[in-house]
Order: sequence, then structure tokens, then C-alpha cells
Amino acid sequence: MKRHRAIGFISLVVLLAVFSAAFSTPSPAQIAVGISVRIGPPALPVYEQPLCPGPGYLWTPGYWAWDDVDGYYWVPGTWVVGPVGLLWTPGYWGWSGGLYAWHAGYWGPHVGFYGGVNYGFGYGGVGFGGGEWRGGAFFYNTAVMRVDTVHITNVYVNKTVIVNNTSHVAFNGGEGGVVARPTAREEAYARERHQPAIAAQTQHEHMAHQDRSNFASVNHGAPRIAATARPGDFKGRGVVAAKSAGAPYHAPAMSPREARASAREVSKANNNARPSTSPSRNNAEGNNRAENKARSNRSENARPAHTENSRPSHSDNARPNRAESSHAQNESRAQNASKPKLASEPKPSRQESAPKPEKHGK
Repeated sequence: MKRHRAIGFISLVVLLAVFSAAFSTPSPAQIAVGISVRIGPPALPVYEQPLCPGPGYLWTPGYWAWDDVDGYYWVPGTWVVGPVGLLWTPGYWGWSGGLYAWHAGYWGPHVGFYGGVNYGFGYGGVGFGGGEWRGGAFFYNTAVMRVDTVHITNVYVNKTVIVNNTSHVAFNGGEGGVVARPTAREEAYARERHQPAIAAQTQHEHMAHQDRSNFASVNHGAPRIAATARPGDFKGRGVVAAKSAGAPYHAPAMSPREARASAREVSKANNNARPSTSPSRNNAEGNNRAENKARSNRSENARPAHTENSRPSHSDNARPNRAESSHAQNESRAQNASKPKLASEPKPSRQESAPKPEKHGK
């Protein structure tokens, strides 16, 4: 009996812990995850990359996060010690159905689609050219990464990294957004096994949220802490200020609370945007239309053929409406059934819609 009571008590404790985690208030670090708003983020600020603090650190670009009370705030770019063998795919804002939705970043074996946004320092909009894993060591491409080659020897130079996107636009799609869609390879990368942001990254975002100077309403797109050498280190030599805003800042016409979209609006926007944002669905609908057209052609071919001499030709302007033609034919049949048909009597339906035959002979 005591054993059963002990098991019951332990189960109760576990259930209470689960419910407590499920219904607890989200931390500020979770604010920017899975949200949709009606106003787009400011342009990405212009800044330099701080020096890599040591081997094994990977660069994570800065981005604009969202707060329901004060709007967009800047999360500085920083160097983090990520999972061995994995690369960071940055998050991005994407426009769809009239809303801007945040797509969270992740760690994975390959860098996937991040909206075509040019975050710089190897993240030029497609893929990542800042370095690569070789065994258990990360090698840095010093052509785009700022690394102290005296203390870090795992380096190489690849100057073939081409950045076609030179804008500082921080979102994909919509008016003024980056025009980019995931490639087949990036879609395959999206289906790989991923890991979410590590604890150092979420803590870094939490600290950025607490600093009022990071909010766009205060810095107007040019934060004084644009990047840091280490996560959460917002003071000292490793802090880099923005040179300038990426574009002129314009204050939003609505408050952050008004800009936040409800779950119902998000669902409606996703449903409306689904046909235009799903290549596979578009292909399927195109195939269905082609198949229906092929069936229609097969049906037309199966009908008895008519020569030009068997019926008068019809011009496009004189062609009768199908419904009107069918109605006229029914009336004609009813009239013919009530009186004998003369051999020389012309067909009313064809004389009304076609030119007189004798005109073609002159």
C-alpha cells in the first residue's frame, strides 16, 4: 500500500510540473518565436563584425525581434560556440497573406533557406560562405570572416563567395521585400533533423530585450550595440556600434498592440496564401487542369466529324450563346412536333446565326 501511495505521489508531482511548464508565462526570449504582425521590420543596420574570440565560435547574425508593447528591437549579432558539426540557419521575417511572420532559426548539418536576406559575413542571402566543418574542427573563410589568424590557425581563403544581394532589407516577400524562394536543395535541407537555438542564444535575446536602446523606436534603425564578441556581453571592447541605419527609418502608423495579428487572422492569411506559396500544390493543380483538358480533347475527337459542306460556318461575333441555342432548339422541336415538316423549310436556328449561303458564291 505504501508503495502504491509513493508511486501516486510521484505521478502527481510529474503532472504538476508538466502543467506548470505548459501554462507558465513565456519569457521575453520567446517573444519573437512564431508571431505575425502587420508591419515589417526596419532595414538591417550597417555594422562591422567583431573579432572572433577563439576557435570553435560560429557567427550568428543580428536580427529584429518583436515585443507586443514596444515593437521591434535589435538582437545584436554575436559569436557562439554551437553544436559540433552543425551550422546555423538564421531566422527571417516573411510576408504572406498581408502579415509578416517570423521563421525561427535552427542548427542543422546544412544551411537552409533564410528568406534571401543578406545578413552579411558569409550569409549573403543563399547558403553560407563563412566557413566549414572539417572533422571536429571548424575552418574559417577569412575572405568574409574577421578572424585573428595568429591565434586561430584553422583558416582558409575563398574569394569566390559572391553576394548578389547588396540591400539591407530585413524581410522576404511583400512590397519592398526580398524576392526569393527556396530552391529544391534548400527544401531538402528544411526536412533534415534540426536543433533550436541554444541557451546562450536565447539568453542573449533576453538581455537585448531588456536594453531600451535596442528598440527601433529609440535607435531609429541604428542601434548602439549592433554586434558583440560573445553572447550577452554588451559592454567592453567586443561591442560594435552600428555605422548607420540600413535605410531611412519611418515610424509605424499603428501601435505594436494594433499591429499584432490574432491566431484567427494568421490562419486565414495562411489559407489565402497557400496556393501561391506552395510549388507542389501549383504543379498538382496544373497537372489536373492539363488532364481535364486532355479528357475534353478526347471527348471532342470521339464525336462524329462534320465537313464544311454539311453545315454553314459561324463567325466568332455571330456565334450564339450555348444556353440560348439550346433553348431555341427545344422550341423548334416542339413546333416541329405539332406541324408537318416541309422539305424546303429552312432551319430557323441556323439561319439566325449564320450568313446566307448565297453570299459565299458571289
